[in-house]
Amino acid sequence: MARTTNDHPGEQSAHDPIRLIAIRDTPLSVDEVFRAVGEDAAGGTALFVGTVRNHDGGADVDALGYSCHPSAEVEMRAVAEKVVAQFPVRALAAVHRVGDLAVGDIAVVVAVSCPHRGEAFEACRKLIDDLKHEVPIWKHQKFSDGTEEWVGAC
Repeated sequence: MARTTNDHPGEQSAHDPIRLIAIRDTPLSVDEVFRAVGEDAAGGTALFVGTVRNHDGGADVDALGYSCHPSAEVEMRAVAEKVVAQFPVRALAAVHRVGDLAVGDIAVVVAVSCPHRGEAFEACRKLIDDLKHEVPIWKHQKFSDGTEEWVGAC
């Protein structure tokens, strides 16, 4: 008899796989997000860390600030729920920073654990891409030449 994807009891998930969804005005912890997606039934965990880079569009970036709509955390959960529905996610976490950040600071950390590595990579990419496109978080960049720019996530 051929085995199906979830026929082993260890592959069953009796809990909510969305372990951590947050928007914070304090520094983010990669370790916290990684620990949140620890799962015995997962054979692969993919983690993405987004940092503030020193340039954008050919201009030098000195600093930036993130702000969000009050519904942003609810929207982030909705994005996570879609990823959980589309992939065999065993655990998922996403945290985004708001406030003023410097070059090199961590702006976002997302992680997904799945039974296999390919699924984990795909689910993690979907999570960060959809988060950036659908969650109402805005970036205010300050350039070295004195100019500024607002960039919207959606």
